[in-house]
Amino acid sequence: MIVRAILWDFGGVMTTSPFEAFASFEVACGLPPNFIRDINATNPETNAWARFEANQSSLDEFDREFEAESRAAGHSIPGRVVLGLLGGEVRPRMVEVLKRCKQDYQVTCLTNNMNTGEGPGIWGTQVRAAEVDATMALFDLVIESSKEGLRKPDPRIYTLACSRMQVSPTEVVYLDDLGINLKPARALGMRTIKVTSEAQAVADLEIALGLTF
Repeated sequence: MIVRAILWDFGGVMTTSPFEAFASFEVACGLPPNFIRDINATNPETNAWARFEANQSSLDEFDREFEAESRAAGHSIPGRVVLGLLGGEVRPRMVEVLKRCKQDYQVTCLTNNMNTGEGPGIWGTQVRAAEVDATMALFDLVIESSKEGLRKPDPRIYTLACSRMQVSPTEVVYLDDLGINLKPARALGMRTIKVTSEAQAVADLEIALGLTF
């Protein structure tokens, strides 16, 4: 397989995983393990999370809808509270790998994100937001669910990414921290890497590309 492009998720790949923050919040609040992830996995195409990522609801609507869903599951959590848990730390090693890959491949970010319309948004501080913006600027192309009205794992967003990169899916390596997002990409012919840690992701990408970072 000839690789011409590398497709990167952002949260959980270029940054630390928000699931760590979810877990800490659940422990601190006495919630069941994976409570937030279970809510997001229920009706994953039409729930509050999905609608907000596809820009089908406003921040206020998401706040209310997520709270209603969590209340129905047994513990009421406003949507804004969950958004405050999403801003992970940028991974410096991944940034360096991205820069190296950019020398030989198209590098595109494909991210499910949310348009909060509030200052630095989920990244919490202006400094953190600036760091994220600087990382985003390294990509040749950024495709965001909140702007496209499509979100992973809808196969159409992967087809859109390939069309804009002008490559075949078989010419793409794709990194994401969620298996559900990798499955349709793999079905299209992409080589996929499930990111469980920074070191593992770098090692697997080295194997996929035949490079040493």
